[in-house]
Amino acid sequence: MKRITMMSLVAAMLVVVAGSAFAATEAGTRTPRIARRQVTQHARIHQGVKSGQLTKPEARNLRHDQRHIQRMKQRAKADGTVTPRERAHITMAQNHESRKIYRKKHNARTSK
Repeated sequence: MKRITMMSLVAAMLVVVAGSAFAATEAGTRTPRIARRQVTQHARIHQGVKSGQLTKPEARNLRHDQRHIQRMKQRAKADGTVTPRERAHITMAQNHESRKIYRKKHNARTSK
């Protein structure tokens, strides 16, 4: 009886340890702020095309840049942890692209 209780206790401890390791890995790769920003920037590009503020080549270029940022995010997550340095690098790229979207939307070129 004592052996069964001990085995149950060991099994329960393994489940707890494995669960906490999994949770730590998941927390280390979560990037909700970056993801929200990507969605917002895609929406800005879409709105710019719809309103005529962006030409098709401008929008194509901006979407290409957004895919590049998405790949940066995937590479950062590949090892299971997104470090503060990787987050800062992605955020800096998003800031750059945000300014680029603004400049292209407010230049003299229009599609209409």
